[in-house]
Amino acid sequence: MKHAAVKHSARAVARQAKAGNRQAEAGARQATGGGPDAGAGEAAVRRAGTQTGGRRWVKQIPYCVVLAGLVAGLATVRGGGQAVKSGTLVIAGALLAGALIRLVLPDGRAGMLASRRRLADVAVLAALGVGLLVAGMFARVTS
Repeated sequence: MKHAAVKHSARAVARQAKAGNRQAEAGARQATGGGPDAGAGEAAVRRAGTQTGGRRWVKQIPYCVVLAGLVAGLATVRGGGQAVKSGTLVIAGALLAGALIRLVLPDGRAGMLASRRRLADVAVLAALGVGLLVAGMFARVTS
């Protein structure tokens, strides 16, 4: 007997998300008594969402640090001449710093630096960083 592959469409995922939201709202209404104050439960759900949303940006600080290093390196490279070598080293440093940050921080605090498993993220960032470091160290710049 052949097994049919289960495929999840975008619609099915959206339906599941809606169902989860409805259950959360129903739970909030139940917690408030579900009477004429049923709207208060929905307000509590909205307030809870904004309270966690206010702290969400803190998780992105490591990503912003790496992004700032990359932007600084690209701005340095734009100078031309010897600045190309310096900019390459700045970018390499930013990528290696990103690898170190990803290695040290837990998954929940790494923000957008955590896109895959920890080892895969660290390996990719470190490989790119070391590659650019070697390229920047041995690059010959003609004036």
